[in-house]
Amino acid sequence: MTMHINLSPEMETFIKSKVSGGFYGNATEVIRDAIRRMQAEEGRANAWKAALQKGDADLDAGQSVLYTAAALADITQSAKKAMGSAQGMDADVLP
Repeated sequence: MTMHINLSPEMETFIKSKVSGGFYGNATEVIRDAIRRMQAEEGRANAWKAALQKGDADLDAGQSVLYTAAALADITQSAKKAMGSAQGMDADVLP
């Protein structure tokens, strides 16, 4: 599909600088990469919103743990133990 877009002079200069810097072969690659990054960011934002909704639902259902120094120590210990094992990290804590 061919699409024509209008860019500000600043955006055009930015895109040209990315191509001339050698990281991208042409302007299309710059735009495609920008769109892929926007899609990934949207996916992360949606996952974050879903996690917040789940957390709110858990709180509403009374399924929570009091946040104390001891609870934080337990979480930290569990994370350290998981880092040294073959067990993968929980997807909720990965960037």
